[in-house]
Amino acid sequence: MFVEAGPGRGKSVFCRMFADWVWQNLHPVWTPVLIRLRDIPIVQNSFRETLKNAVTAGFASDDGWLTDRNTRYLFFLDGFDELLMEGRSSRGLENFLKQVGQFQRDCQQSSEMGHRVLITGRTLALQGIERQMPDNLERVEIQVMDDGIQEQWLSKWEALFGAEETSDFQQFLQHQSCPENVKSELSREPLLLYLLAAMHRDKILKVGDFQGTNSTQAKILIYNQAVNWVLTKQRSKSLNLDLTGLNTENLRRILTEAGLCVVQSGGERAPVAMIAERLKEDESVKEFLEEAQKRIDDPLTNALAAFYIQQGSKEGSVEFVHKSFGEFLCAERLKESLQEWTEPGKKGRVFNTKDCDMAWEIYDLLGYGGLTEEIVEYLMGLLTTPASPGEENQFRPVELFQRLEDFYLRWCDGEFIDMLPESLPQKKMRLLRAQLKTQDLGQRQIDIYAGLNVMILLLELHRYGQQRDQLKDKIMFYPCGEPNAEGKLDDASRLLRLIGYSCCVGNFGFVQTVGTFLSGANLSRADLTGANLSGAYLIGANLSGADLIGANLIDADLSDADLSDADLSGADLIDADLIDANLIGANLIGAQLSGAKLNSADLSSVELLDADLRDADLSGADLSSAELSDADLSGADLSGADLTGADLRGADLSGANLTDSTFGELEWDEDTKWENVRGLDTAVNVPEALRRQLGMQ
Repeated sequence: MFVEAGPGRGKSVFCRMFADWVWQNLHPVWTPVLIRLRDIPIVQNSFRETLKNAVTAGFASDDGWLTDRNTRYLFFLDGFDELLMEGRSSRGLENFLKQVGQFQRDCQQSSEMGHRVLITGRTLALQGIERQMPDNLERVEIQVMDDGIQEQWLSKWEALFGAEETSDFQQFLQHQSCPENVKSELSREPLLLYLLAAMHRDKILKVGDFQGTNSTQAKILIYNQAVNWVLTKQRSKSLNLDLTGLNTENLRRILTEAGLCVVQSGGERAPVAMIAERLKEDESVKEFLEEAQKRIDDPLTNALAAFYIQQGSKEGSVEFVHKSFGEFLCAERLKESLQEWTEPGKKGRVFNTKDCDMAWEIYDLLGYGGLTEEIVEYLMGLLTTPASPGEENQFRPVELFQRLEDFYLRWCDGEFIDMLPESLPQKKMRLLRAQLKTQDLGQRQIDIYAGLNVMILLLELHRYGQQRDQLKDKIMFYPCGEPNAEGKLDDASRLLRLIGYSCCVGNFGFVQTVGTFLSGANLSRADLTGANLSGAYLIGANLSGADLIGANLIDADLSDADLSDADLSGADLIDADLIDANLIGANLIGAQLSGAKLNSADLSSVELLDADLRDADLSGADLSSAELSDADLSGADLSGADLTGADLRGADLSGANLTDSTFGELEWDEDTKWENVRGLDTAVNVPEALRRQLGMQ
């Protein structure tokens, strides 16, 4: 079984509770074994070998522990997505699932092995590899907390804190001023519900605090208040000072650095020595730590223990009790630097677009792996929202965009990796290898991640700017360079080269890192010949709403990609692979699609006026309500295609295949428009019903 859910839904808690219940109620008939997948250093060639290395208990020392017919193990593998965060490729994830599937088949066929496996992970980790899931691994999802379960939760809260407090909290959630996203979304996530209830109990949160917030801003408000609450309410300021030698502001600064270190270390834990080394650069915290050292043996570890941080499974490391706290605090740390880069004179430094210090900080902060959607969501929310009501927002989007764009262009030219005597990615590689004791990342990988993460930030700023009239002309990101007066790009193939360069971190390195952030991207007239933007092993590129006017996508792999509402008018998609792509609402007027593979693609409501679809494979495609008037469909395969409500007036169907044994007949209805359609007399396998309807002999 694969148990999936989003962050904060209780996957890890479910594992611990279920494993404990099995031990209490079913042992020795079943023996539960709980394994955190982030603790597995290497995934072996077989699942048995992986188990052998992961289970260190005494009973597993015997080579025959898995073939004892009197013992059945229930293996709980918690955190499938954390295998990915540790640098595993998407192909590696697929192989791991295949190993589990084979292990379960072996258990089913052997009288000596009656074991079972349960895996948990974030839903996003499975996107794009669903088709490779073993057929003996059932997918189930932890549902959003409904009213009945929430009532059970509240009754337990009442048993702890009384009926009056619980009633007040329920009124808080039901208040007309409480935002809908808090009522219907955030209060349905166990972690956030607990934080809401606890901070309401301690009079930290009020309904008015959420006025005018969206879902992201509300979540940030909860986490932000939670950090302050833990640091100030669960411990008094004086107690913090006694235990750690640090005031609350310094403690928070340490926590944000810990959040960054945990994310850079793979998403779960970080060496305390790494955090200490990074804090040496912060003069204020360094001074406090040195002063505290006189009174406390280990002030940094004490400081980290002030929050939801516990000793890591590896000696000398720490980890957040919940992954979401680490992601939020990492985003806060990034926000501090991004704001700093646009504030001349802060901390005595003047930043300009040619400043090498800023370039190094980018590598230091972002040269570790791809930014996750959660971190980017928190980061943009933190940047665009003042820290507290009435406070001036320090976000300077135009200046930030200009500085990051300057870095991006210089990175594309290879300036930073070619530096002498030591390049910036080489410097970051040296530090990471010393801090993490790992050889996972070389300077090419660090260079790629730093550049692609800056690209992600530029794409986010581009979307932010295009949604605001006053910024539309000031924040426009062109990944392939700004078009000149004649409409030609400075470097049309730039993105194609970056996709190729990104293969240094995996065959699908670009799609895995940047793919989910490409919605609304400006790729007009870009040369993406043969580019791989597919979801072959992970989620395909999200190009929804992207400007691909006149783009060269000949032989490009866009299978599983999201191209909904994209503008592909005049684009060259000859021989492109669009299998299972989402093209709902896309504009393909005048596009060249001859020889393209569009079977099972969703093209409902697509504009295909004058499109060249000669010899295109449209078998099983959803073309309902598509605009196909005057389109050239000669030689196309339309078997099993859904043409209900489609406009085919004036289209050329010469030699098109309308039925086959695999997909069956094409579908149409009374709203399908056939007037002046050409070439049906030479079309192949025209359904009899259509012949009769159109009066064909």
